[in-house]
Amino acid sequence: MIIILKKQADERKVEALKQEMISQGLSIHESEGANTRLLGLIGDTSVVDLRHIMANEIVENVKRIQEPYKKANRKFHPEDSVIKVGNVKIGGGHFAVIGGPCSIESKEQMVEVAEKVKEAGALLLRGGAFKPRTSPYSFQGLHGDGLKLLLEAKKATGLPVVTEIMDASHLPLFEDVDLIQVGTRNMQNFELLKELGKINKPILLKRGMASTIEEWLMSAEYIMAGGNENVILCERGIRTYETSMRNTLDLSAIPMIKKKSHLPVIVDPSHATGIRDMVEPMSLAAVAAGADGLMIEVHNDPARALCDGPQSLTPEAFAHLMDKVTKMREFFETL
Repeated sequence: MIIILKKQADERKVEALKQEMISQGLSIHESEGANTRLLGLIGDTSVVDLRHIMANEIVENVKRIQEPYKKANRKFHPEDSVIKVGNVKIGGGHFAVIGGPCSIESKEQMVEVAEKVKEAGALLLRGGAFKPRTSPYSFQGLHGDGLKLLLEAKKATGLPVVTEIMDASHLPLFEDVDLIQVGTRNMQNFELLKELGKINKPILLKRGMASTIEEWLMSAEYIMAGGNENVILCERGIRTYETSMRNTLDLSAIPMIKKKSHLPVIVDPSHATGIRDMVEPMSLAAVAAGADGLMIEVHNDPARALCDGPQSLTPEAFAHLMDKVTKMREFFETL
């Protein structure tokens, strides 16, 4: 349920209304935009008398919300959320590209790629230290040693870093990581999501490979309900009947998410298609669809990559893509 307050409502009366709602066992999510101030009621709102609230002189309107997610719901929070990762803003008109290798392999690899993606215009650096793989025989990452190499690349370039967490027990290792990624296989690892809700650090939540948009938003709700509202969504393709690509990139999810939620949404075309030649057209399509950013896999020697080489761009190809993305965004700003 949402209570829409009148402009310049008396603060003492607003506080009295909030306390009345809290006394009925509800929690309150308050949001204030340029022209609107909202009180989102979370809990069993069946006990609330709408007519009683409407009779309050500071109330403009009251609306019931049917969606099970509240904090992630745009009706509770009409303004776009802007999530800050280090000194980088994502959402609300702020666009950012994350570049880097799928897996961290060596110090030389990480530093070289980090310098190249920064030079091309990337604002954040990605690199996988813990790699969930379908086969137990595939490269699983360098774990803690990989995180150390990622942080060395961060120190060398100044780029905020993004890496995936596999288990809540690893959280102490992620203290200096700027943006913690939850991968597709862990999107509904609710115990992990609850732990991430307790920390004050941005979370990049990838869509489950067979998850609906509502399930995705409910996973975001788990994090936000714990107190951490710094969530960025990442569309990375879903599993369909199509077999010519690794996954099917659901670009329609971008405008749908923006209709349903205030959270930023970025796109990972590398994992979505699994094909290097498709990364550029899908990146440009994502920009056209309104994405708040991109996550692109970049490797200095894709042919020898230990993980996902076929979908990784060379630094030169990444720079070419960044030039096109910049020009496309400049064009859209003129419309």
